[in-house]
Amino acid sequence: MAGFKRIFLFLLINILIVTTLSLIMHILGVKPYLTKFGLDYSSLIIFCLIWGMGGAFISLALSKVMAKWMMGVQIIDPSNSQFELRELVQTVHQLAKSAGLPAMPEVGIYDSPEINAFATGPTKSSSLVAVSTGLLQRMNKNEIRGVLGHEMAHIANGDMVTMTLIQGIVNAFVMFLARVIAYAVTIGRGNNEEEESSAGSGTPFMFYIVQMVLEVIFMILGSIVVAWFSRLREYRADNGGARLAGKANMIASLEALNRVFEEVETDHQPAMQTLKISSRPAGIMRFFSTHPPLEDRIAKLKLEN
Repeated sequence: MAGFKRIFLFLLINILIVTTLSLIMHILGVKPYLTKFGLDYSSLIIFCLIWGMGGAFISLALSKVMAKWMMGVQIIDPSNSQFELRELVQTVHQLAKSAGLPAMPEVGIYDSPEINAFATGPTKSSSLVAVSTGLLQRMNKNEIRGVLGHEMAHIANGDMVTMTLIQGIVNAFVMFLARVIAYAVTIGRGNNEEEESSAGSGTPFMFYIVQMVLEVIFMILGSIVVAWFSRLREYRADNGGARLAGKANMIASLEALNRVFEEVETDHQPAMQTLKISSRPAGIMRFFSTHPPLEDRIAKLKLEN
């Protein structure tokens, strides 16, 4: 049932994105980028920017809602009768004030044995911090404070918006390059008027095949770039967490995560992995990992003044 719900939500969100972007294209009067005279580069650039950047920012706008739905996050009432949960909210609010956030984040909990936490939201004024039940059960107060400091640093640094911009730019480049190259190898090779006019009178099927293949290849390469930026932001969030929660607490939290390394469920809700505090890169997959190895993060943090 949970799997069906995730599939339904995924399809619903994508339908919403496609409908919204199609409406924007219509309102702006964006013309087809393939004409009988060849590629209209102005229309192609606008098309790629709207679909590449637009999709990324719609996802960002819906990030809190998606996290709640997909992860089953329950928002904690600050007046909750459970002392542990009240203390969690109070700690987040204290760290948020220290970080200078303009508004207090929502604080939530999700049911999972994994030892993890994440922060998301479209702006610093509208953010969410959620921790797993496994983290609350397996970490002490100082370690939890370190984890929360790391997440507060993500919000204060504007990492959600930064990574959305990077992903949007990569998406736009992928779409643009795939179409330009596909046109060049399937349509643009024609040297007579009949072949040149095929772009407008019925695009060859091979154009779409080559375009899709190139998009897959370029998206894989682009994901390496996005993951590299993400790893840099993780190091920065570790430093920020050390300033907010204390260096010793930040190191203790990473060491605690390292001890329970095998319990971080990278297969559980893979769409949310980029938001979480740790992951398990190995082999060639380390180039696609959004998080550096925990050992590297601990060592780097210990060297910081």
